[in-house]
Amino acid sequence: MAKQKKMVEAITSMEEDFSKWYTDVCRKAELMDYASTKGCMIIEPYGYAIWENIQHDLDARFKKVGVQNVYMPLLIPESLLQKEKDHVKGFAPEVAWVTEGGGEKLQERLCIRPTSETLFCEHYQKVIKSWRDLPKLYNQWCSVLRWEKTTRPFLRSSEFLWQEGHTMHETAEEAQELTLRMLHVYEDFYRETLAIPAVTGIKTEKEKFAGAEATYTIEPMMHNGVALQGGTSHYFGKGFAESYGIAFTGRDNKLQTPYQTSWGVSTRMIGAIIMVHGDDSGLVLPPKVAPIQVAIVPIAQHKEGVLDKCRSVYEKLCDRFRVKLDDSDQTPGWKFSQYEMQGVPLRLELGPKDMEQNQCVLVRRDNGEKYTVSLDGLEETIEKFLGDVHDNMYQKALKNLEEKTYTATNLNEFLTIAKEKPGFIKAMWCGDEACEDKLKELTGGVKSRCIPFVEDHVSDVCVCCGKPAKHMVYWGRQY
Repeated sequence: MAKQKKMVEAITSMEEDFSKWYTDVCRKAELMDYASTKGCMIIEPYGYAIWENIQHDLDARFKKVGVQNVYMPLLIPESLLQKEKDHVKGFAPEVAWVTEGGGEKLQERLCIRPTSETLFCEHYQKVIKSWRDLPKLYNQWCSVLRWEKTTRPFLRSSEFLWQEGHTMHETAEEAQELTLRMLHVYEDFYRETLAIPAVTGIKTEKEKFAGAEATYTIEPMMHNGVALQGGTSHYFGKGFAESYGIAFTGRDNKLQTPYQTSWGVSTRMIGAIIMVHGDDSGLVLPPKVAPIQVAIVPIAQHKEGVLDKCRSVYEKLCDRFRVKLDDSDQTPGWKFSQYEMQGVPLRLELGPKDMEQNQCVLVRRDNGEKYTVSLDGLEETIEKFLGDVHDNMYQKALKNLEEKTYTATNLNEFLTIAKEKPGFIKAMWCGDEACEDKLKELTGGVKSRCIPFVEDHVSDVCVCCGKPAKHMVYWGRQY
């Protein structure tokens, strides 16, 4: 058991240093490694398997909406990027440029995509001619590059994986409906698959996406009271379409401009999983995205019949669940620590005494509880246990969100909460950007996260300036 103790001690306590704990989990659970390219990371097989499960689930949800996958080029000509000035201005500090190719200087610089609105618009300009060509519901799974100054694994890296949906519509109403529908797809996914509750709403003008008319966001709360922008959905109106000359013949035989949306989530969701559900022993993975849902650990595997029985159980389960049978020569204690570190939802222990009783031991990662269960009907038992694990993880995360949501009715309350109680602050706002800036300055980084769809009436006046309030806003620090 000495190795088990050493493995657990290798993780910094989250209460001692949350940032160090997070990095330890990323490394010790074998999710990623650092690359020689500054700001970039290597996603290791276990980490990438989580992303594959996320991708598989989300992709199915997108297809139910009617979305089709495409792929756009990695490089964007500078002249194409310049057509939408607000968009260019928003991304300018993060853009990486290619200036040479094949040893020769390029006549025009090429931007490595920070996002692909411009490429989709160029394509849509060619293929949209009539109202019959609409809507266009496209999405791509790819990587993007943003030259980040400060990076952290999964949360903020120069290159990261994501999906970006870009759609065109005949009417504003249709585009606006799709914008909100995709946000709710994300919301459902976070709740149903990642076991993560979140606040959803619209971004303020100051915080919206460059070039968008409206940006909607999903904001989960991390264990330490810091928010994470978990995904966004943007309504662009006609802005991009007009800049790129996209027009179609309408039902009235007149030229019209289509309405556009864009929406995306990225590998920072893996960061959210770590920071919402993890503990001082490592990862705690939601069953629906866990690369291994059940780890089978033979007990006294050197004894006759134990491995054969474990293999029989494995064969019975592997068609229904993601199962690993660990028949390595490591001690059971080492294996327990390893799968605890990697957040495997269920551990199945089976030894000679269990074989005699036609039973096994199931251990839940979310709460550490052990259960002795019959080998008969084991598939149904495990199905129920995985559902219980998901539900318990969601309730724990919801409790954390609720306990770390505070209300401020005046500036002194706001500043005191911001200083002493990490989390969301619900407070009224007059709508003036100057008040946003002032609150951020006074608190050293607390920003507006979103205006929720359903606003509580906290008070009549702005928490900052005292003028009549227009909205209730969720405020908080963010990753």
